[in-house]
Amino acid sequence: MTMHATQAEKAKTFQALHARAGAFVIPNPWDAGTARILTRLGFSALTTTSAGLAFVLGRRDGDGSVTRDDALANAKAIVSATHLPVAADLENGYGHAPEDAAETIRLAADAGLVGASIEDATGDPGRPIYDPAHATERVAAAAEAAHALPFPFMFVARAENFLHGIPDLENTIRRLQAFEAAGADVLYAPGLTKADHIRAVCASVSKPVNVLMGLKGAAFSVQELAALGVRRISVGSALSRAALGAVVRAAKEMQELGTFTFADQAIPSAEANDLVSER
Repeated sequence: MTMHATQAEKAKTFQALHARAGAFVIPNPWDAGTARILTRLGFSALTTTSAGLAFVLGRRDGDGSVTRDDALANAKAIVSATHLPVAADLENGYGHAPEDAAETIRLAADAGLVGASIEDATGDPGRPIYDPAHATERVAAAAEAAHALPFPFMFVARAENFLHGIPDLENTIRRLQAFEAAGADVLYAPGLTKADHIRAVCASVSKPVNVLMGLKGAAFSVQELAALGVRRISVGSALSRAALGAVVRAAKEMQELGTFTFADQAIPSAEANDLVSER
């Protein structure tokens, strides 16, 4: 793909990635610089991370403090930094109504994105997941908006049970099946860490399944996930948290030990310049 590929060309490339055999990795940059790094390292597509963006902004993830405007501005910066297809994590669509989900998808396309996910999490700790009927209505509205676009926009519907302390595989599968029937192009149940759960989810639907890696307790390879039926693998905030972990370890070394050996693991400035600069 060239640096000057149109949004429609990127969209068709992205759609084709989901149709080919095996599984592909779609890593999650959190700003323009990390998008350029991941592009230069040879990945085929990128998707944003809501948590990674929250951390950059100095806010908590998942409490509503990151707005739709924040998320779309970040996505637009990432789109502008790479020639690759870019999708986005758009949380619950930044509103409870089906119309909110649909409008978020339309605005995502305006930002240059060729795919996006919307979850069935409410943001309310007392009632963390939308009831099935309402969740499915939201998916149907978002899918209708996505499919009305003049290019193939890969709409991902997320079932969030496992990330919100509800490890109910049967309910999760029923939700994903309903989301598929409502028009979702990709299904996603983040938080699955067991091979038999991943296999069961993939076998229960006909659309491509995205699986989240970078979680403790889930150490599958790309090949192992492909054998379970997975078509797409993202890492959510894991790269962002890995970078923050390096910062914390370096800071503690300076503060507690008075040494600076962390610099031995840092990439040279010239390499960093080459990776993040526009060519």
